[in-house]
Amino acid sequence: MRSSPRRTRRYAAVLALPLALTLNALPVLADPSPQPVPPDRASSTAQDGVALLRVVVPDQAAVDRLVALGVDLAEYTKPVDGGIEVHAVLSPGEAQGLRDQGFDVRDAISDQGDYAANIAERRQALASAAADAAETDTLTPLRAEWFTSLDDQRFLSVEVKSSATDAQTVLTAAWDSGPGTAPGSGGTATMSRFTDAGQYMYHRFSAPIPVTQAPTKVTVTSSRGGSVTVPVTKWLGEKRKPPSRHYVSDFIDHYMDPTEVTGRITALAGQFPKVAEIVDLPYKTNGYRRAAQAQFGTGTGAAAASTFYVSSRAYGSEGGNDVSLALVKPGAAGTPLSVAVTGKNVAVTLATDASGAIGSTAAQVVAALNGDAAASALLTAATYRGNAGNGVVAEAPATRLTDGLLAPTTVSRQPFQMKALRIGKHRDGSKVGVFLYCQEHAREWVTPVTCVETAERLLRNYAQDAATRKIVDNLDIFVMPTANPDGGHYSMYDYNMQRRNMTNHCPVTNGDPGRRNSWGVDLNRNFTVGSVFDGYNGATTTCTNDTFAGPSELSEPETRNQVWLVDTFPNIRFAMNTHSYGGYFMWPPGAYKTAGRETLPRADFGTESFFWNASSHILSAVQGWRGTAIWPGRTGPVVDVLYSAAGNSADEHWYNRGIIGWDFEVGADVYDQAAKQYRAVGFQPPFEEGHEEAMEFSNGQIAILEVAREYGEDTHKPDSRLKELAKDDTSATFTFTTDEPANVYYTIDGSRPTLSSPKLAAAGMREGAQRITVNQTTEVHWFAVDIAGNVEKNYKPDGNGDNYNKETVKVRGRR
Repeated sequence: MRSSPRRTRRYAAVLALPLALTLNALPVLADPSPQPVPPDRASSTAQDGVALLRVVVPDQAAVDRLVALGVDLAEYTKPVDGGIEVHAVLSPGEAQGLRDQGFDVRDAISDQGDYAANIAERRQALASAAADAAETDTLTPLRAEWFTSLDDQRFLSVEVKSSATDAQTVLTAAWDSGPGTAPGSGGTATMSRFTDAGQYMYHRFSAPIPVTQAPTKVTVTSSRGGSVTVPVTKWLGEKRKPPSRHYVSDFIDHYMDPTEVTGRITALAGQFPKVAEIVDLPYKTNGYRRAAQAQFGTGTGAAAASTFYVSSRAYGSEGGNDVSLALVKPGAAGTPLSVAVTGKNVAVTLATDASGAIGSTAAQVVAALNGDAAASALLTAATYRGNAGNGVVAEAPATRLTDGLLAPTTVSRQPFQMKALRIGKHRDGSKVGVFLYCQEHAREWVTPVTCVETAERLLRNYAQDAATRKIVDNLDIFVMPTANPDGGHYSMYDYNMQRRNMTNHCPVTNGDPGRRNSWGVDLNRNFTVGSVFDGYNGATTTCTNDTFAGPSELSEPETRNQVWLVDTFPNIRFAMNTHSYGGYFMWPPGAYKTAGRETLPRADFGTESFFWNASSHILSAVQGWRGTAIWPGRTGPVVDVLYSAAGNSADEHWYNRGIIGWDFEVGADVYDQAAKQYRAVGFQPPFEEGHEEAMEFSNGQIAILEVAREYGEDTHKPDSRLKELAKDDTSATFTFTTDEPANVYYTIDGSRPTLSSPKLAAAGMREGAQRITVNQTTEVHWFAVDIAGNVEKNYKPDGNGDNYNKETVKVRGRR
């Protein structure tokens, strides 16, 4: 597969990625409560079982009481359901004494077992550090690049890996100020140690360093004695043919809600029927709708026991907003609790005692409402967040329930019909398909207008721009501007930080109106590959968490629609999931298991090289709008440059269908030259900034289409070479290079190479091609296959021909 529209045949640079880069003793507590004692807590009574325990108290006065009692409290306090959580160092006897006084003493945070594990880990770390200190470390350069961003400000980015992984190893970089200048004349800086999931990855600058001149070389030295000097190459800036004078762009002038962007692509399909159509996706969303609710009582502190809430049976938009509830204090003593319903108005007459005081508790009112046939047909009632509800309620006037939704009437409250715009002259599955989708996360307002801008450019330039016509004539493009329409509406009109969809999977213990901004599923955690249900990190099964993966994989209609699309149109070979913010360009794998940082299988080296090669073309296009450069350190597999995202869509499409998928995070940090620091732009920057982000990343989406078109037209067969790297009297080391991203299959036992033969791998994360060592003179046989499936020299791996490559690697002194 060719690397860019203007392909150059260069061997060595393709398969070698560019250089860039005490705890206090806390013994085990034997829990004196009647609850079962976990096995890891039951075995030790060291130091009388003293441990750091959670204690939940109702208010600050109770905290003060603990202090007055002389309890050893940690400097920690946190509001929780039911009051305030504090942490106390207690023996079993002290814990029981507090329980006897009515304090809610809960589980242990840490104990002697934790202490022992920490001490053992510390000893191991000290031993490792001592061993490392005894010898000079080896530095492996990963990347060293300079680039420009915005206003032509220059920056330097360096990544280097030390063989000494301990935190005491310090790396320092020094660079020149251009050709012929002295080492260090450009500046020096200490590098940051980058760790992930507790594992050392490499050293880097925490952010690219601004420089006045483009360096040619950088020298990195280690406090352990290691040193390496590498050339500094230019990152991005690929020369691109300027758009034709007829090319038009900039079709957006405001943020759009999902109804508007869906209407926009529908109108485009109607205007350009020869090259576009709408695909109605089969699964309608739950809709921008909720039950109407009302809460009685504040739910704070002791008042939680007197608090309850009600939810309408019907959605608010379907009659729930017309339901009302009143809590009536009768004018007589000794009145029983009763419920009356008139139309949609519910009245609870509270019980009174002999003195005429109200005696109905929250639990009793809840039971009465749920037990009355007429009332329960209109609403359900629940105590506050699982509270027993034994507090007496107060009278309240008739209160109308409300769904609280604020969108205008132009936003339908019914299940949303998701749509994709299909663009292409030949929409019959014969052309390579590309899936561009935006706004999986509701609060990312720039992304849907990015997709709309791309669709507008493709269709409105088709008639007059030859480059656009080549794209549309030779690809089958699917544009989904909003993958989360319900959440998108909620973010724009109700709660701007909404990330998830609007489907409420929480039980009644998390169903009160105060949780209304905490419901929904993170759609980019709801897919089937590397999910939280498979043990991967970066999602949760807690329904109120922003990375809630849902009750099961593909539980949501929005995610099922994506899967349906790529399954229904198997010609889709490329995908781009556009998110915000931070300025990233990423690809699979996107998830790992924290223990051992076990990632999903990495792409083979040829595919990884394709990802890297394409990034130059795509990110240069992004840079072409206003100069924004996506940092080298924010380019690469998701797990290497961001975090683990269990159950994300790019992994779904890549591992299940082989779809080459990327992730954009629009909204790169902007460097403030006056303040000499980077500033983040956020999810919803002022539209002036959001517009620029949409324009530059629409450039990037168009460049992805160019890469896909080239893939579809690629008939070039790769050329590969064996490159010797080192040789002595006992061994020789070599690797392979190719003129384009390709996989190399080889044998060193004299046999005929096939697709089952060893495949050239990566030397390590961001480290380039594998180095192969032989200990005797060896005839190496090999061939290369590019990403499009073209085989070098038309060799038939499953046949019996011998037109593969052959070369003898000689070892001096051995035959």
